[in-house]
This record gives sequence, C-alpha cells and structure tokens, in this order.
Amino acid sequence: MAITKRNTILFMTLAIVMAVAFFAQLVLGSVKIPLGQVITILTGGVVGNDTWVNIILQSRLPGALAALFAGAGLAVGGLQMQTLFRNPVADPFVLGISAGASFGVAIFILAASVFGFSAQTHIISGWGLIFAASVGAVAIFLINFMISFKLNDVVAILIIGLMIGGGINALIEIMQSFSSNEALKNFVLWSFGSFRYVNLEQIPYLMTLVLFGCGLSFLLSKQLNLMLLGDTYAISSGLNVRIAKIMIVLCTSILAGGITAFCGPIGFVGLAVPHVARSVFKTADHKILTPACILLGGTICCLCNVLASAPGADYVLPVNAITSLLGAPAVIWIILKQKKV
Repeated sequence: MAITKRNTILFMTLAIVMAVAFFAQLVLGSVKIPLGQVITILTGGVVGNDTWVNIILQSRLPGALAALFAGAGLAVGGLQMQTLFRNPVADPFVLGISAGASFGVAIFILAASVFGFSAQTHIISGWGLIFAASVGAVAIFLINFMISFKLNDVVAILIIGLMIGGGINALIEIMQSFSSNEALKNFVLWSFGSFRYVNLEQIPYLMTLVLFGCGLSFLLSKQLNLMLLGDTYAISSGLNVRIAKIMIVLCTSILAGGITAFCGPIGFVGLAVPHVARSVFKTADHKILTPACILLGGTICCLCNVLASAPGADYVLPVNAITSLLGAPAVIWIILKQKKV
C-alpha cells in the first residue's frame, strides 16, 4: 500500500506532536526550569544552576528517552499480538512475558533481604533488578518459543500464555504474603511502572532492544498482512506460517521483556495504541501501522510521563494509572464510533 498524501501529513503531524511531548517532559516537573535553560543544558552550554543541570541530565532526560522508546515498543508489540491472535484485546503481555519478569523481580527483592540489600537504590535502580527481570522474561520466552514451535494453533498458544501468566501471578501473590513490609513496598513500587528509574547508562541498552524489535516488526509487515486473512490464505500465498509465528513471538518477547525489565510493567499502551492507529490512518496495512504505532506509542507515553510527574507538585503518580485512565476511554470511544452507537 502506497503512502498517500493524507498519511504523509499525519506522519509529519504525529512526529511534531511527539517532539513537543518529548520536550515537555524536560521542561515540566516539580522544579520549574525555563525552556531556554533546558536547551542550553542539552547543547552543553554553561548554566549557573548546577541543580538544574543534574535534574535535566540525570533525571528528566533518561526518563523522557525511556518513555519514548518504551511507548514505541509496547505499541508495536501490541499490534503484533492483535494480528497474530486476531484478537482486539491482545497486548504485548498476553504471552506471560511481563509476568515472568515480575516473578524474577519478586524473587530478587524477597531474596535481597537475606543478603542485606534493603536500600531502595539497590533494589529499584540497580542492574541487579534488570538482570532478574530479564532472566524471568527469557525463561517465559523460551517456554513460549517451544510451544510455538510444536503447536500451529494460535488459540492454544494464547490460552497457554494466559495460563502461564495466571499461574506466575498466583505464585507472586503467595510470595508477597510471606514478604517483609519493606520488600513488599519495593515490589509494589516497581509494579507501578516508571520511566524515572532508568538512567543514562541504561538507555543505550533499552534503545537497542526497542530499535531491534521495531525494525524486525517492520520487516515482518508482509507476513503480518497475510496472517490477517487467516492461515489458509497465508499458506496458499507461500508463507511459512510456523516460522512467521515464531518470529512474531520472538519480536514481541524482546520488546515486552526488555521494556518490562527496565521500566516495570507498563499496562494498556500495547492494547490501546494499535486501535488508535487503525482509527487514525484507516488502514490494516502493517507497513503503515507499524511506524504509526511507534509515533503514537512514543507520544502517549511521553504525555503520560508528564502527567505522572504532576508538574508543580512534590509527588509522582503511578504511570500505569495514567496510561489506563487515558487508554480506556480512547478504546471505548473508537469502538462506539466504529459501531455507530
């Protein structure tokens, strides 16, 4: 499908909106910093206020970049899952990848007290937590990979993924019931999801995972388009459906697992954004929808991060609460509009 003039205008508009939302994260927050000073700091200029420099470079900039890449990756992962399962309520975490990452973090936090690690910086901000989440996510991915290789039934894969996620969540709840108050508090804080715990040292790793996953998803556009019409049509068109499904599961697992490891479980973005993209661009072509989801997902997470920072206030709201409050009405409105209720 060729890119029409309308789509070109939409892409340009979304790119501008995303840029504005990104810079809004750098300007707005509990500490008011003028836009001119923000630009000076980003360009390496001299600013008399060292506190402002630290806030921008050590807190807001990495958080803004994390929101941008996480939103893009989750939206693309959600698009792939909705296409693979032909299910409008599928999201990147439907395979249990997020639950696996949460299980790894739960084990890490609960076991950390045995080794004397009780400070929040050790548990929430360190590489140890990211490693634990990654191990949990990889373990579930390997299970899903083997299931996808042996089964050619997407419904069975979906059900098994949901059961795996449900079982892991049950284990986490049992672990929470025996945990100390401090460990429980740390785990709950992580489960809220946040872009603020990602530092500049970790951004290149998150960026690499998301760029690889989104790039692979775009390369799979033809396969995803064929799978929209059903396995029978895809096979008759010469597509190796089994290999295509494995590649889609691999791609989504990289995106969901990597983002959860760095930012925690960020809900609703992967579910809502693909619906918004289809409604805005009025197409089912993944060559259009994939970049559209990247722009929309990045923009929405940037805006949610701004709202979560509660500009002018001393507190921070959970990102998951903001994404749900924005995402749920959007999906409901789109469905009602399509049904013309």
